[in-house]
Amino acid sequence: MTVPAPISPPAPAASEITAVERRHADRAQRALLLDLDGVLLDTRPVMQKAWRKVQEAHGVTRPFTDYERHLGREFGDIMQRLGVADINAVRRTYETESLAAAHLAHEFTGVVEVLHAFVAADWRLGVVTSKHVDRAAPLLAHLGCPFATVRTPAGAGRAKPAPDPILLALVDLGVDPAAAVYVGDMAVDQESAARAGVAYVHAGWGYGQPTSPVPEIVASPKGLLQLLCPAEPFVEGSLV
Repeated sequence: MTVPAPISPPAPAASEITAVERRHADRAQRALLLDLDGVLLDTRPVMQKAWRKVQEAHGVTRPFTDYERHLGREFGDIMQRLGVADINAVRRTYETESLAAAHLAHEFTGVVEVLHAFVAADWRLGVVTSKHVDRAAPLLAHLGCPFATVRTPAGAGRAKPAPDPILLALVDLGVDPAAAVYVGDMAVDQESAARAGVAYVHAGWGYGQPTSPVPEIVASPKGLLQLLCPAEPFVEGSLV
């Protein structure tokens, strides 16, 4: 996989460039956008508990595996695909139970250290998720990482697999699609990145499988750092 080339700003006169500015100019401005569920955090226990509540409260018979198959799409979209009626009521139940069970989520091994290493290498970080902001915010706060933008279905534009949330995140960051990478774990993530003209890396530690054409696949967060930023150090158990 080719690491995105930076978009260079217009250069000032040589007399105006300091040594520090020259070093920063030599390191292209790049963006790393990431999905939340299955990439940053293992939220499957949360989703399973919320889905059981939906089944009990609304008589929904579809198993969790049917719900999980469509992860990455907006909740209402998933409900329509599953033929679930009274979507708004089901959404309220699911979101209430998800918030109550948020403590069951945990970050994947090494993900926090890797994100800090990307920040140290001057990458701008963002999250693009189909999880609504009320459920995403407490989970992201748990990570404690410096995300410069978070795009959810509560904002402008269409949800994945449309390219809108990825492109809007890049507008937030001021980074060109050619200098960005999106990391996801579902086919819908891969489609959204392709439609946005953004390089895609598949998180092999997540919940889904990539589709054709087969993208770059990494087996762990540490592998993502080695792929995109091989010169950066990784110290197990510490914030780089």
